[in-house]
Amino acid sequence: MKYISTRGGIKPINFCEAVRMGLASDGGLIVPESIPDISADIDSWRGLSYREIALKVMSLFIDDIQTEELEQLIQASTEKFTSKKVTPCVDIDDVFVLELFHGPTLAFKDLALQFLGNVFEYILKRDGGELNILGATSGDTGSAAIQGVLNKENINIFIMHPKGRTSPLQAIQMISVLDKNVHNIAINGTFDDCQHLMKSAFNDSEFKAKHSLGAINSVNWARILAQIVYYVNSSLNQTDAKNQKVNFSVPTGNFGDIFAGFIAKKMGCPIDKLLLATNENNILAKFFNTGVYEKGNVVHTISPSMDIQVASNFERYLYYYLGEDSKTLNSAMDSFTNKGRFVCKLKGDSGIDPQFIAGSADTESTLKMIKETWDRHEYLLDPHTATSLVVAKNHKSPYKTICLATAHPAKFPSAIEDALGKDIATHPSLDALKGLETRCEDLDANINSIKEFVRKKLKP
Repeated sequence: MKYISTRGGIKPINFCEAVRMGLASDGGLIVPESIPDISADIDSWRGLSYREIALKVMSLFIDDIQTEELEQLIQASTEKFTSKKVTPCVDIDDVFVLELFHGPTLAFKDLALQFLGNVFEYILKRDGGELNILGATSGDTGSAAIQGVLNKENINIFIMHPKGRTSPLQAIQMISVLDKNVHNIAINGTFDDCQHLMKSAFNDSEFKAKHSLGAINSVNWARILAQIVYYVNSSLNQTDAKNQKVNFSVPTGNFGDIFAGFIAKKMGCPIDKLLLATNENNILAKFFNTGVYEKGNVVHTISPSMDIQVASNFERYLYYYLGEDSKTLNSAMDSFTNKGRFVCKLKGDSGIDPQFIAGSADTESTLKMIKETWDRHEYLLDPHTATSLVVAKNHKSPYKTICLATAHPAKFPSAIEDALGKDIATHPSLDALKGLETRCEDLDANINSIKEFVRKKLKP
């Protein structure tokens, strides 16, 4: 399997090269040259474990890591998960909740970033060199990335987060890590500012090469690959006949998680609809319903990981939507960069793409869903997961709907208290963070400041 850029400006590269490149050198996002078709084999995968499914899926996309070594990487990447099933599924009346938060930082990002951290380590041991990771987070990616590379040799990590716009627990999970190779930066701005700074640094080819920059954000294809696994695994677990399908309802901010579901569906996974759930930052929902992709102002909500206007992985979807035509994609992205909007034609009554059902959940409906679910089932939802249930319950379908639970509710105690009137969202690993020493640098949203900070920290 070879990889190319959505912008069409790089020669085909192998998986490990794609991982090290992160963001494509032409400013685009890396995608596989072709999508494997598993429809003829997928029924024979029923009954396999999560790790066995992971090996089946990843082997289709990776041909420059030996099977035995890949199996070891997968095993190492799931060792810190507290559930034997890795991603257990809970039945709540008319929907299923796929718990993706049993990793070390209690967020779905662990599933991809434990794997990516181990792949980084494998590549560096095999090929030599060092890696300096520069990432942006709206909340959970930062701590998951830090835990993914902790205690790994020849790796430094720089994580930018929007100051005051993550939950306090999301922040403390990052800034309480004092290892000398971990550098947290609080940006005076939004997550979109953080993401823009990251992309600006990577688009400076001289700076990127000189400082051996690597990406852990979902612009890195390895993260998407790791997320495809739980779509395949859970859809097989929740169907028992070849003609059955499932829907997935996905809390969506940066479009990486639901894009993994899109690829799983293209591969032949038994998926009917992908339900895209947003909060008040509903640029993506508006696009799928109207064809207009237009940037607005970021609204600060109780689901901060979704407080995003410019979704970096959306470019990958557009590449496929536009027929894998890099020229047309470049034109659309230029329009968005210069004008803050572009328009695609609707496909009749089915919106932009009949595979997607897009909806939004505001703060009131999110809090209401948290309370209703607790009152009826004594099951606690975090505010991101709650948005997926709001959208799921508004969609009528003959198929089961699996809602992605992207974070443990204990990471958002204020939202839980607002919903229930009492503080019952706790977790021992988060309680242990209280009172810890922290370290973080406050910087303005200025690319020169970021570059200078990186240079200073990497000086011998």
